[in-house]
Amino acid sequence: MQTEFEFELPKGYVDQNGDVHKRGVMRLATAADEILPMRDQRVQQNAGYLTIILLSRVVTKLGTLSTINTRVIENLFTMDLAYLQDMYQRINMSEMPQYKVTCPHCGQQFEVPLDFLLG
Repeated sequence: MQTEFEFELPKGYVDQNGDVHKRGVMRLATAADEILPMRDQRVQQNAGYLTIILLSRVVTKLGTLSTINTRVIENLFTMDLAYLQDMYQRINMSEMPQYKVTCPHCGQQFEVPLDFLLG
């Protein structure tokens, strides 16, 4: 199973030296990545900040930067932030869990998606 995904930002992050960082890696999110930021006071004051914290947790590499933190994500160009948000959605929501089931009438086995929103 692939857990890390390479990317290239459309514009790139410009650091304090003027160097542009475009190529990076994003990992799959964990439950903790989505739950723990909810305790952060910045998220409690502004729900929009959740995206910043989430991305700072799952973007593991960006150019030659030694660390990726909220300050880096905050200073991305809007186009790059939108790119990473879209990528986050695509890699974390691309596959719905499926269950193998057996038809009680004909005995044929098939897979059905598990949809947590139905109920």
